[in-house]
Amino acid sequence: MTTNGWLQIIVLFASVLVLARPLGIYMVCVYERRNTPFDLILGPCERILYKLTGVRPDEEMSWSQYALAMLLFSATTMLLTYGVERAQRWLPFNPQHLPGVAPGLAWNTAVSFTTNTNWQSYVPESTMSYLTQMLGLATHNFWSAAVGMALAIAFIRGIARRERTTLGNFWVDMTRSILYVLLPLCLVYATLLVSQGVVQNLRPYDTATLVEKQDVSTPGTNGAASTVQTVSVQNIAQGPVASQEAIKMLGTNGGGFFNANSAHPFENPTPFTNFLQMLSIFLIPAGLTFTLGRMVGSPRHGWAILAAMSMFFFVGVLAAYHAESRSNPLFHHVSQVSTGTQPGGNMEGKEVRFGIANSALFATITTDASCGAVNSMHDSFTPIGGMVPMVNILLGEIVFGGVGAGMYGMLIFVLLAVFIAGLMVGRTPEYLGKKIEAADIQLAMLYLLIFPLLILGFSAVSVLAPTFGTSSLANQGPHGLSEILYAFASAVGNNGSAFAGLNANTNWYNYTLGFSMFAGRFLMIIPMLAIAGNLARKKIVPVSQGTFPVTTPLFVVLLCSVILIVGALTFFPVVALGPILEHLQMHAGNTY
Repeated sequence: MTTNGWLQIIVLFASVLVLARPLGIYMVCVYERRNTPFDLILGPCERILYKLTGVRPDEEMSWSQYALAMLLFSATTMLLTYGVERAQRWLPFNPQHLPGVAPGLAWNTAVSFTTNTNWQSYVPESTMSYLTQMLGLATHNFWSAAVGMALAIAFIRGIARRERTTLGNFWVDMTRSILYVLLPLCLVYATLLVSQGVVQNLRPYDTATLVEKQDVSTPGTNGAASTVQTVSVQNIAQGPVASQEAIKMLGTNGGGFFNANSAHPFENPTPFTNFLQMLSIFLIPAGLTFTLGRMVGSPRHGWAILAAMSMFFFVGVLAAYHAESRSNPLFHHVSQVSTGTQPGGNMEGKEVRFGIANSALFATITTDASCGAVNSMHDSFTPIGGMVPMVNILLGEIVFGGVGAGMYGMLIFVLLAVFIAGLMVGRTPEYLGKKIEAADIQLAMLYLLIFPLLILGFSAVSVLAPTFGTSSLANQGPHGLSEILYAFASAVGNNGSAFAGLNANTNWYNYTLGFSMFAGRFLMIIPMLAIAGNLARKKIVPVSQGTFPVTTPLFVVLLCSVILIVGALTFFPVVALGPILEHLQMHAGNTY
């Protein structure tokens, strides 16, 4: 670890804090329909949209109506994307004449982008046409992000309101998320990316003649000998990259235009774009903590939530940076055979232009925030370095989290922490003046149990099924277990990053991961909205000496402890058999 590396981490987080507060206050104006600087331009557009779609913006919805509207919208847009993928060979903006996407992969991708996961079991530049990338995928980056933001605001309204039966209007919340927050930010962001060299065009791929021809060996199948092919030209993929890159990061989507994602020089060409991408991943989730504080009438509570998230972030980046900066004990440098040290730390799978500090920081941020974009390969991290992004996902990605999803996920843990605090002192738990009752906790536990049930259930079946589960692994032993566990954690957690050693483009993984993404998004939303509806109907209880304050350092410590205990009790055994065992085996001289 270096001073320069830590300075970059501190400067990035300081930038997040500086920008998050004004953005959070601005979002209060957006969702409470106060005046904003963009009303003159966007107000007429908003009214036209409502008129064309028949939306009545002043009519509010109960929690069940809000959930139904969200599910109908998500199902419709998912079918749209599936249809575009399947029919892309006949559609325009396909200069590479790519065929239609296979049914299993099309289903997996449509679900992936609908759920804000953006899991990619394919090579984008050789699978998806420009139209599919723009109409099917980039638009979904806006829609899925806006849905998450609308749901978070609905939950916050449930906390803030008293004796009400409604949580707002889903169509209005989603529309205003796109028009007033995502679009203005993306226009500025995409322009900055283009100025730095990120590609934005609709040209066919260019062909370059190699200076030196390359012999590529392809292994044979069914005992056949391998074949060798001489390659003398290379296709230079390009396309409308900057526009997709902007919403990919701001919406914590993560699906790259190229297979190498943010390690590709056309997506992430300079240190400045790398900084912008990390900053934009955290920007809206951090801003929502200030939105929470303002809307519930307790800014200090918003600061407390931000403090808890920040603690997990710094612990994670410290562990990842430390692990990747240390030498691999199995690597013996020619000049230091006797000591077995590896100068410079573990650079496997990392871009030299970003180095270890920015790779560890990016990996921590993208899994803290349910984004999934990567500028290095997590599969090539050391066992402990790779464990950090895995644990970030397994904790529910509530450390800032995806836009909206991280906020309401964290608030579920807040309710649980307040409930436990109430049990400790023998009185009915209260949260911001509202009594937390048995129904609230039952729904919260349902929310929390769906997550490990899906991850551990599908991982167990895959590990025990060599025909379709472990046959796709590049590694065996504990690292192979980590690859499978990470895949299902990433799918259920709607992250989208992967341990790249697993070939997930098979029927088994396409369909099971697709179902995991769908269930991990929508099955968990229903109990969350039901809790919000319950909270909105409650009366305010006067503060007394027995009320547990949710604005103090003690609350922050209790909240972090509850998150750790729930995560440790649930996932520690399988993590011990994966990255922890691999770390011990590595020091014993074994590899997988």
